[in-house]
Amino acid sequence: MSTFDIKVGFSRIAITPPIGVNLRGYFHQRLNEANLDDLEINTVAVEKDGVTVALISIDSEAADTTYYEAAREYASKATGLDKKAIFIHTTHTHVAPCFGREDALTNDIDREYDSFVMKKISDSIVFAMADLKPARMGIGVSKAERIGFNRRYLMKDGTTKTNPGVNNPDIVKSIGLLDERVNVIRFERECGDNIVIGNYGNHPDVIGSNKSSADWPGFTRRIFEKAVDNTKCIFFNGAQGDINHVNVKPVGGDLNGMFNDFDDVTRGYAHSRHMGNVVAGALMSVYEKVEFLPVDKIQFVEEIISVASNMPTPDEMEEARYIFKLHQENRDGELPYKGMMLTTMVADAGRKVRLENGPAFFPMNLTAIKIGDVAFIGIPGEPFTGIGLGLKEAAGWKMVCPTCLTNGSRGYFPMKDSYDEGGYEARSSNYKAGVAETIISEGVKILDGLRK
Repeated sequence: MSTFDIKVGFSRIAITPPIGVNLRGYFHQRLNEANLDDLEINTVAVEKDGVTVALISIDSEAADTTYYEAAREYASKATGLDKKAIFIHTTHTHVAPCFGREDALTNDIDREYDSFVMKKISDSIVFAMADLKPARMGIGVSKAERIGFNRRYLMKDGTTKTNPGVNNPDIVKSIGLLDERVNVIRFERECGDNIVIGNYGNHPDVIGSNKSSADWPGFTRRIFEKAVDNTKCIFFNGAQGDINHVNVKPVGGDLNGMFNDFDDVTRGYAHSRHMGNVVAGALMSVYEKVEFLPVDKIQFVEEIISVASNMPTPDEMEEARYIFKLHQENRDGELPYKGMMLTTMVADAGRKVRLENGPAFFPMNLTAIKIGDVAFIGIPGEPFTGIGLGLKEAAGWKMVCPTCLTNGSRGYFPMKDSYDEGGYEARSSNYKAGVAETIISEGVKILDGLRK
């Protein structure tokens, strides 16, 4: 039985957005009309032998990479923590703002909200550090079954489609890997609420509408805390780039509380609650039976790697410019595409226009935190399941928690074979085939270095 060999603190700050702020996640404007539930910043501070790290999870679609950097710099100055010890994750709920995004849709309400949240991120670390109490750490692994599905499918015509629609008769099979495991970390504290961290990968794109919500990660926290006394729950989304909630072959009551949305994706607030029930249940199923581990030390590291750009060829540009122009002029109806195929073609055109003149390579930051035999590794975008699986296999760790959209937002990281298969994620990705495998190999090197 391990002793109380670390100190752990927790904070929670509501950041529910104002009416009129842009909700991001789709390729059309949605201004917030109401708030279905609170958006939050949840922060855990962990300290041992004078070394402190801050693990921050924010209910947001994402943040521009420059915003993550500015927020970490701001928080570092306010708290005295090393910037590399500040691990900012956004859960990727599609009914929330994206911080720091400047485009044709951005308004003054967005900018004011961004400034407010940046200060609150710093405050959350201050509050969590003030809450530090003696603690011990335990871990367990559970499963969240039948709420996550591969969203890429091989069709009868040989093409690959993302979200081809429920009961589509042209579906042959799903493509890709599936990881239903839920990592569970429990901090048992002296004279304070216990804290549980959940880590599982799935898109929080379940609700739709023009009303803000934390989606199923928020339901997970609330349901768990209601069921387990004297606990606080924080959630970190995992490798979710090719996984979402859409069951294309539903049976029985699978479609209860759902509607068919504009992009042929079934969504519904009640289904988001169902997913929260399942993930919270997975946390509860091992909460009392975690394996408590000694923590030898806390370490953190951030490395910059280089990845090749997915630049277009010259003969691709005429069509790309045409599609991009129509979309910018709100003339999508003139394009011969519907549903998710329209989204795919618009995203593909945007990528080609964006990268027509390079750059040939992008720098990319990977962030890792070691708490004893448990590692968090932050990926600055949306990794496919294969990346999460590859990182979890790093030798010598009791648990590796990959987290998406951490300290950066650089788009999709598809597996190599996905580029030949096609689909929304590979066609919109800024990076050439091989980016996923590079993230795995470089990430494992980083984790290996932390073991020394």
